[in-house]
Amino acid sequence: MSIPETSRFVRLHVELVVEVDDADAVTKAALRRVAQDPDMPEGERAYTESVVTDDTAEALAYLVDPSDLVRDVPGVELVHASWSSEQADYDPDSPDWALGEDDEADDDEEEEAGLR
Repeated sequence: MSIPETSRFVRLHVELVVEVDDADAVTKAALRRVAQDPDMPEGERAYTESVVTDDTAEALAYLVDPSDLVRDVPGVELVHASWSSEQADYDPDSPDWALGEDDEADDDEEEEAGLR
């Protein structure tokens, strides 16, 4: 029996729930970043300013860059990143918010498909 080759690619799942105590501060920070972005076309700038002003979750998504998590990790090159944010009704006591449950379901599906 041969040992299967290990992929050099790793999918890193990160899920964060944050509490926004000052939505105005988040919005202002996002607007500052939009204003300071030299590569953003003016038409896109007006749209982005509107979106981050209207939705705190979008403002936060504009401020948080998941590539920052691995930027300084030696021996790692970011190949792909995507992220989104949304308002959530968070209840820390609810079993729906238990960490890792989705991962276990994914593991079970991978095992059934013969991927693990």
